[in-house]
Amino acid sequence: MKNLKTTLIILALIMVMLIPTGCGSANKIESWARDYEPTEEYLALYDDGKAVFEGKDYTYVKDDDSITLTDKDGNSIEHRYYIDNEKMVFYIASVYEYQDEGEPDGIVGNWACGNNVFRFLPAPKLEFSEEDAFYGHYSVDEANSSVKLMYDAPLPDATFYYSLAGKELTIDYPWPLVKTQAKDTTKKDEGTT
Repeated sequence: MKNLKTTLIILALIMVMLIPTGCGSANKIESWARDYEPTEEYLALYDDGKAVFEGKDYTYVKDDDSITLTDKDGNSIEHRYYIDNEKMVFYIASVYEYQDEGEPDGIVGNWACGNNVFRFLPAPKLEFSEEDAFYGHYSVDEANSSVKLMYDAPLPDATFYYSLAGKELTIDYPWPLVKTQAKDTTKKDEGTT
């Protein structure tokens, strides 16, 4: 009887110790936010192979230069990335439709993806506009399937990867992410500094 009582006590203690640790729960190993919304988590990676991206659940595989996210239906999207100091530059693909007459000549022309529009002027100007709000010059590296955008102030230059299939231009655009910061929950009294 004493052995049974001791066994039950030990079992109860083990159960009590497991409850706060969340027996079998995954640990978040990375948490990233957009650089302009540093307290809003955008991408989270867990040690059990699960991820949350833009609020949706995925499984993931990460290597040195890409993160492949797979949804519950088995659809996978590979995102390029690289680490730059404390930031992650994360590439997100969008498909743009050619808006001009005839067939495209490389990336030259007007391209739309929903309300987003890229306009690329031909040589010798090699000027572009993005969303009719951001302007600059560009250069194309066909061997690397990349385009360098050299923005007029205030944005830093950016290089995106592209693929062209008929009248569809897929742009893999870089977005800077930072480690997610805790929200400031302290309230300041009005009139104090």
